[in-house]
Amino acid sequence: MTRRVYLDSNATTPVLPEVLDAMRPYFSEHFGNASSIHHHGQETRSAVERARESVAALFQCRASEIVFTSGGTEADNLAIFGLAQPGDHVITSTIEHHAVLNACKHLEAMGCTVSFVPVDRRGLIDPEDVRRSVRPNTKLISVMFANNETGVVQPLAEIGKIAAEAEVYFHTDAVQAAGKIPIDVHAIGCDLLAISGHKFHATQGVGALYVRKGTELEPMLYGGRHERSRRAGTENVPGIVGLGKASELARTGFDRHDDQKMAAARDRLERELLKLEATGLNGEDAPRVPNTTNIYFDGIEGEALVIALDLKGLAVSTGAACSSGAIEPSHVLLAMGLRPHRAKASIRFSLGKQNTSEDVDFALGAIPETVARLRDLSPLWNRVPTRIT
Repeated sequence: MTRRVYLDSNATTPVLPEVLDAMRPYFSEHFGNASSIHHHGQETRSAVERARESVAALFQCRASEIVFTSGGTEADNLAIFGLAQPGDHVITSTIEHHAVLNACKHLEAMGCTVSFVPVDRRGLIDPEDVRRSVRPNTKLISVMFANNETGVVQPLAEIGKIAAEAEVYFHTDAVQAAGKIPIDVHAIGCDLLAISGHKFHATQGVGALYVRKGTELEPMLYGGRHERSRRAGTENVPGIVGLGKASELARTGFDRHDDQKMAAARDRLERELLKLEATGLNGEDAPRVPNTTNIYFDGIEGEALVIALDLKGLAVSTGAACSSGAIEPSHVLLAMGLRPHRAKASIRFSLGKQNTSEDVDFALGAIPETVARLRDLSPLWNRVPTRIT
């Protein structure tokens, strides 16, 4: 039987056993509707509120400022469409997840104007570019916390100060930062912050949006008064309980310095792979979340390497899972100045809490020989300008 090693945690993570154990009773034994006033409803309501407190503690905010959603995409959309109206101006970046990019494109169709701030070769935004983009009618700045493809962490505190000075709302997509690095919404200065449970070992289909007290959002869903009238719909109690447990585990993990251990494993993988000929690190010299590295292997197609490694039992990716199958190179890497051939030759490796040093050993045994074999077969490699530029 082929051993399987999973290094694609930025796409999704396995549910941790402790999270599943916390969720299990709410599928059957404690099944009540959290809006019901009888015993069954009130015990699930208590579970939802305990989870809300756990998520709030992860971000150092009030429990009342947490709105549960179906995931990061809904949370991002609620933040953006809940504030922007026709005639408003919105500032975002060229490397955002499509949950933000496509939402902003729809804003343009609604009659908003959107400024897309560039990044440098490291994948970093210059806060001064944000400052220069502010207009009298700017309503919202939306800049991601950590990039899903490169792991690069943006200078959010500086951007938060610019937003505060201009009296503009500030939203950040923190889907790839939550559970990986400590987050303090007050230090960042954001008004809204979106997360998704399945990126840090809770389940798919649950997320949350931090909404600073006093921020008035227009709801996207109309129905009951759930989530203080900010998000209608019966709560996904098992998912919310799992999100709360995953938040607790993330906090205790920071206390144990698990993030530093993960960074050490990532760095070992990265260091050894960069010894291969004609490779390089995308996002070099930029701060990154501890689990992510994005490396180009000149002379091959990234999709071919993903498939070949999967046949050996190693799961990696070329970038965002929601863009899998796209024939165009990564918009993130192109925005960083990579040429299309190099962007297409780039692979993302992302670790999770489940990974061990043996998993890294397995990857280091599989990747070099697979890269060498694909290069032997590749006309791209035989042309060789790609080894230099």
